Amino acid sequence: QSSQTMRRTFAILGTGGAVALAVYLLAISHRIARQSEVDEARAADIIVVLGAAEYNGRPSPVLRARLDHAYNLYHRGLAPMIFTTGGAGGDPQYTEGQVGRDYLVQRGIASEHIVVEGEGDTTVESLLAVSEVMRRMGLRRAILVSDGYHIYRAKSILQHAGVEVYGSPRPHTRRGGWRERWLYLRQAVGYILWRFHIAV
Repeated sequence: QSSQTMRRTFAILGTGGAVALAVYLLAISHRIARQSEVDEARAADIIVVLGAAEYNGRPSPVLRARLDHAYNLYHRGLAPMIFTTGGAGGDPQYTEGQVGRDYLVQRGIASEHIVVEGEGDTTVESLLAVSEVMRRMGLRRAILVSDGYHIYRAKSILQHAGVEVYGSPRPHTRRGGWRERWLYLRQAVGYILWRFHIAV
């Protein structure tokens, strides 16, 4: 009888835990969706561009859109420097950070106004490196550029490292539907894992 009661108790606790986790995931997804639509860009010390795929030294369309957005913010005079990020992602020759810098230099930004982080294999690794470099340079405020769905988690990581962050998603037409919701949900999982000190 008592073992049956224990099994029932564990089953109830397990179900309750799963429901609580699902509710938490949906709440975080909602916050991610809300943040993805807000452009907080204002005067800062530096513009941080999160990396995305590059193809043999050329930025992918996603990375190019992020870099173009950072370029526009820079030319609006919102920050005097741009920080390009992202590791090699399996490419033996180029890093996303390097490709980002080269692209911006081609667009006419002086290389001395660009800082590069090219070691991070994950968002967490890149942003921790960014926060460390900013600390050494005496920089406190950053405009964070990425895709909308990425901003909430990345902003949380940088804020946790002591940086004042303003999210500025690259221009993007929202399509809605399951794919967009899936991106929010995936970022919510990444956020929760980060809270439990699992870097992704």
